[in-house]
This record gives sequence, structure tokens and C-alpha cells, in this order.
Amino acid sequence: MVSLREEVRGVELGDARLDKRLGRVIEELGAKPNKSIPAATDRRAEMEAAYRFFDNDKVSPEKILEPHFEATQERISQTDFTLLVQDTTEFDLTRLKQQVRGAGPMDCESRHGAFFHPLQAFDIDGLPLGLVWQKHWVRDKIETALSRQVKHKQRRQTPIEEKESHRWVEGIRAAREVAQSCPQTTCVCIGDSEADIYEVFSEPRDIDAATGQVHLLVRACQTRSTTDQSNWLEKARAAACLYRCTVDVSAHTAKIAAQLRTSKREKSRDARVAEVEVRATSVTLRPPSRGDRKLPEVRVNVVLVEEVNPPDGCDAIQWLLITTLSIDELEQVKRIVQSYCIRWQIEIFFRT
Repeated sequence: MVSLREEVRGVELGDARLDKRLGRVIEELGAKPNKSIPAATDRRAEMEAAYRFFDNDKVSPEKILEPHFEATQERISQTDFTLLVQDTTEFDLTRLKQQVRGAGPMDCESRHGAFFHPLQAFDIDGLPLGLVWQKHWVRDKIETALSRQVKHKQRRQTPIEEKESHRWVEGIRAAREVAQSCPQTTCVCIGDSEADIYEVFSEPRDIDAATGQVHLLVRACQTRSTTDQSNWLEKARAAACLYRCTVDVSAHTAKIAAQLRTSKREKSRDARVAEVEVRATSVTLRPPSRGDRKLPEVRVNVVLVEEVNPPDGCDAIQWLLITTLSIDELEQVKRIVQSYCIRWQIEIFFRT
């Protein structure tokens, strides 16, 4: 097992004393990851040293994580097939009185914190290999006075580079760099339904003629049109059933604000075992209109995992998986479904 100190060996913070201090800090905090800095450090002097370390202008998240990113890529290069999962979580830093300096509003003015979007590597068995990239940000403000219609119009008129959703494009670009550094490994960039963005599908994924490309696997949440006047869900449902299996569906309690929404992904549900059918096909997507650019048509493979007979009053389990991985053979389709199941590991990372 690699120690945490070994994971940051080679860090260059511009001061040998800071490099040495990082090793001590990371071991102390890593031994008690559920504790605050005062609770994780043994003595007051160590606590104050940790705070001085993080407050030093020479110290940044990027510099701290650089040797870890390199170590993760080394582990990736030793695998044949690696999943690069990206997702977003919140750091809620809300305080009752004085707010944390540097924190910004979240979904409302009463909550303050930051957002974190990492790209985490796993092998096909779900073993975490580490992070390879991350993005973090705070919001300067949130718009509360505009109507939903006005907000929707503004979003359509705003270039994706100026939206928070551009993080998904940045993530696949980071995955492409990893694939370029690990040419013997098949790298698959995975995102949940938030990553169902056409610019993600149309982003170039080729590395070079010799080493192929980084692959894509995203769960759909929109109804996208194909070039033959159909949509990708209809095309997938028209395909023959390749196999049947059962999946364990976890219980879910909707948040109070989401209980009145119509999306089945936000509703409460009981745990159950669902019988699903799996189908696969290929489609060519018709690009949506963008005011600032013309997007190309994109050829993708679609894998549909859908519950056959949901219990009365329950919405059917449905995964519509969009991928560039091959679906020519049954085992390839099974690996696609297995790969998306591993996406949940990043949620466990966030909880931890």
C-alpha cells in the first residue's frame, strides 16, 4: 500500500520546508479524514502549522495535487481499461453569523460554499486509482429576480464557455490528455445525466492516428433528435433485446423542494429488485441550433437498460447510455453497463 506521504513525494512548493510540511499535514489529516484540522492534529503547534501552511501564498491545490495526478496516471498506465468519472459536488460552508471568507452563494442566498468537480479514475472492478484533474469555483452571485422563461432565454444565448456546464467539456479534455499519456490503456470518460450536453458529444476525442481516442459514456436526460427524424430513445426501443438481468434499486427519499417536481429521478421510491432488458443501437444525432457556432452531426452508440414490469405506482427504471464504445458483441454491451454502474463510486468518494 502506498502511504499518503509517498503520494505527494516530489511536490514543489518553492520552499523545501513547505514540501516537508505537506507530508506531515497530509498524514495527520489522512489518519482522521472525518475530523477538522484542530481535531485531527495532536498538538496546538501542529494545528497552527497546518493553518499557516494552507495560508501560505506558495501553496495551492494545483501544486499539492500535481504529484498525485502523476502517480494516478502511472497506475492508469498499468491497466488495460480505465474509467475516468467526472461529477460535481458542493462544499457547504454556511455559518450562522459571519460567513467564510471567499465562499459564494449556492442554490440560494442563505447557503454559502464552493463547488468541486473532479475527474477520478477507476479500474473495471471499481478500484479507485486516484484523481487526474479537478476544477473548483465559487459563484459571485445568483439571479433570483428573473423569471424561469427569462433565465432559459439567457442560458440559450450564453456561449457554453461562459456557463458552469462547460466543466463537463473541460473534463473530457482532461480525459483526452490522460489517454494521450497512457496510450496502451483504453480510457473512458463517464458522466451522469448532467453531462448530456451536445458540446460534450461533439468535443474532439482523437489522440492521434497511432493511439486512437478517449471514449465517452454518458447517461442521457434529454430527447435528442436523430438525422432520420426519430429520437435516440425510439431507436433504442426498436432494437432487439440482447439480454435480461436484475438490478438492485436503492431506496430514495426526495428532498422537500423536489417532492412536487415531475422528474422521476427526483421522486421518492422504495428499494426493490428490478428486472431489466438491455438493447443497443447506433444513431446519428442532429445538432441543436447555437447562435454563436455551427455544431457537427455526431455518430454515437446507444444502450438502453429498461425495467420490464415495474410495480404499480412506480416509474420504470431506465438508463439510456450514450457511448462511443463498440456494441458489436454482447460482452462489449455488458461491459458498457458494468462501466456505468461503477460511476456510483464517485458518489461514495463525495460522501467520504
